[in-house]
Amino acid sequence: MTLNSRPETVRVQRGTRTGQMIIVSVDSTVLGPALGGCRIRTYPAWRDGLDDALRLSSAMTEKAALAGLPYGGGKTVVALEGPEPRRADLLADVGDLVESFGGRYLTGPDVGTSPDDMTVLRRTTEHVLCRPESEGGSGDSSGPTAAGVLASIEAVRAHRFPGRPLESLSFAVLGLGHVGTLVASHLAAAGARLTVTDIDASRRTVARGWGATWIDPDRALGAEADVLVPSAVGGILCPDTIGTLRCGAIVGAANNQLDADTTADLLHARGICWAPDTVVSAGGIVSAIARERDLVSPDEAARRVGDIGRRLGEILAAAARDDVAPLREARRQVQDLLTPPMV
Repeated sequence: MTLNSRPETVRVQRGTRTGQMIIVSVDSTVLGPALGGCRIRTYPAWRDGLDDALRLSSAMTEKAALAGLPYGGGKTVVALEGPEPRRADLLADVGDLVESFGGRYLTGPDVGTSPDDMTVLRRTTEHVLCRPESEGGSGDSSGPTAAGVLASIEAVRAHRFPGRPLESLSFAVLGLGHVGTLVASHLAAAGARLTVTDIDASRRTVARGWGATWIDPDRALGAEADVLVPSAVGGILCPDTIGTLRCGAIVGAANNQLDADTTADLLHARGICWAPDTVVSAGGIVSAIARERDLVSPDEAARRVGDIGRRLGEILAAAARDDVAPLREARRQVQDLLTPPMV
């Protein structure tokens, strides 16, 4: 799932306070400073964290470009070794590395970090997004991300199920974290039929309140539904799993849903409309940039997030005209944006 053969810059260093391995990959700054969250987690080896940083930073380049943002893609990965050290010291080490880019890279929350962590991180670098609103940031990105998913669902509905209102469709939501819960709640309120799952069985209580059908996680991909909404881990769509699918479309917030680009072609051959995750999941960065860098009102930020649906609709229409997978059209658009004009 990469566009560039290699990133622009990769820096790997051990923090001076904690000795932990910290990686920043700046994939591209062709369109502007790179954006990408700070991920803190344990890996089998730090080189696995490096692989993650390279893959995720490339996806961020696509995400920013397809959202129409004048920014590139990057990522911070802290590959923890042993027990996590004092959090303030670890974030100070991260801040040192982020600051070394001199504004060419901005970070924010990701797996293992939170808006509150961004407040601590800002003590060592100003190049931070999504601090709590009380601290002058745009706060938790779950709401805008969910709004982008819902705008994308509307685009897919109009493209794949023309003439059918939302309440006539069935959805299978895989993962009831912050984003998945917001999306499922909206769909339930609209009267859509829901099947849901999560690895946390206690989420059954929430599902019951929506009148949703609960399904075990290991059977969820095969749930019969008009639209599958992956909202948890990535890498779930591969040649072995797409044969079990019983849906007409897939549109969700989970990043890196495909194991390989060729899987998008297999989905297309089966007549399943897969909305590229780099488009669908962009609501968080669109809102953060709108509010913290462009300094627009919350209403204008929400309007920009809603525009994700229009952008996805144009990708789906162009892909249908050429009879190619939407991923191919999305990649063509990104390549056009990143390629300097001939002079």
